[in-house]
Amino acid sequence: MKKSVLIIGIGRLGSHLAEKMQDLGHDVMVLDSKEESIKKIASHFADARIADYTSEDVLRTLDIPSFDLCFLTVGDDLEASMITTLTLKKLGAKYVAARARDDVQCELLKRAGADEIIYADGEVADKLAIRHNGNNIFDYVALAGGYAIFEVPIIKEWKGKTIAELDVRKKYKINIIAIKNGNSINPSPMPDYCFKGDDHIFVLGQSRDVFKMSVKT
Repeated sequence: MKKSVLIIGIGRLGSHLAEKMQDLGHDVMVLDSKEESIKKIASHFADARIADYTSEDVLRTLDIPSFDLCFLTVGDDLEASMITTLTLKKLGAKYVAARARDDVQCELLKRAGADEIIYADGEVADKLAIRHNGNNIFDYVALAGGYAIFEVPIIKEWKGKTIAELDVRKKYKINIIAIKNGNSINPSPMPDYCFKGDDHIFVLGQSRDVFKMSVKT
């Protein structure tokens, strides 16, 4: 499902994230207060703007509620990050992911209303983009050859049915390598395993196949 994405702060993380989200087929707007940052990538995006992102008047002109995701990747200026996070949520942002340098910044940005915290050293742009590309992708580990391991919830219709009955491997082109329920993990589940409604599954497969499945969850 195509999403509308706003990325504020076009440093290394922001520019990489913007490019990855666009490569995945989403509509991306990039915004930074530094002209040189926008000039470097403006030719790659249909909507690249130079403006003071801490200004409520500026953000109001962007129709913030129309974006599915807002990424605030500035990180170096805590005051600016907090002001922008507060303003985005005030203007009706659906989801704000804000970058933090440490636990103190993390706590402050959460109090400002951030829905997710991106640690500068703990999150990479590719992983962040992939996780937000599909619906309900809780974790992701890239492997070679275009394969990856994903944590996703089961499709609702799977409740009360077994792995064999659903013929998961053939129908969805994925391999279930573990099932998680709360804090309990069932590694290498048997074909007669009967799914519970709140199960999460760890699956191995091509990203495109997992994305197709996650749309149905």
